[in-house]
Amino acid sequence: MNKRSCLITGATSGIGKAAALALARMGYRLILLGRNEEKLMKTCREVRLKSGNDGINSCLCDLSVMKDVHAAADRIKVDYDRIDVLINNAGARFLRHELTKEGIEMTLATNHLGHFVLTLSLINLLKNSGPARVVNVSSGTHYGGTCIIENILSASNYDGRKQYANSKLANVLFTYALADKVAGSGITVNSCEPGGVATNFAHNNGFLHWLKHRLYYLRKGQLLTPAQGAETVVYLASSDNVAGVTGRHFFGKKEIKSSDKSYDKTLQDGLLSLSRELTGIDLLL
Repeated sequence: MNKRSCLITGATSGIGKAAALALARMGYRLILLGRNEEKLMKTCREVRLKSGNDGINSCLCDLSVMKDVHAAADRIKVDYDRIDVLINNAGARFLRHELTKEGIEMTLATNHLGHFVLTLSLINLLKNSGPARVVNVSSGTHYGGTCIIENILSASNYDGRKQYANSKLANVLFTYALADKVAGSGITVNSCEPGGVATNFAHNNGFLHWLKHRLYYLRKGQLLTPAQGAETVVYLASSDNVAGVTGRHFFGKKEIKSSDKSYDKTLQDGLLSLSRELTGIDLLL
């Protein structure tokens, strides 16, 4: 129980899995959150075996379904008295317009709202840790984001690439807004971009789109392994160098300037208002 605890979303592959293995080797007690039970069990076994750390547990949850996120948070609050690190890593790009079974646009639900609900639902466990860290994994595509994603009911004007960029902008907007809200609580909140990583990202849109995404970074000589892509995530989760640092954006384990839009207080407030409206989560922390 003296081990530091870390919850990681999207932990069954890619950056999330690599971060889990690195932190397990450091002795962290892990909660791996994912939507596929078979993959979760397999990942837990693999991380335990490779790290020699038995403190690896799982939590089944589909982040795109808010009812599922609330239920997962309730289970975690029963089983744990504190969380030292929360890594909001899961994300996906949807080229075609989709709505969740709760009627929310899929990109918004998966890439932002699920993490919004999870983070605020577990805020007291983070406060119990004191100090605690929240790490939001964004992307360099957030620089192309222009506005807040809305709950788009019509597919007529849907552009999956723009929607993804706006969702990654939402990750950074949420980082800065939450850092302000929890200032003085002992919780730090930072965001990062991992770079182009060789993962299964974009595979849900078909093999050709996945291959095109991978070749783009390969041609630029910027295709990283999952372990390389996870380095900044692990750094923000564990390094003494960033103890007490909050409301910042990182790449390559260094603080960098995020997009101009991300610093817009009106956009930050608008995102919080929309998120509260769609999820019913109270922002009074």
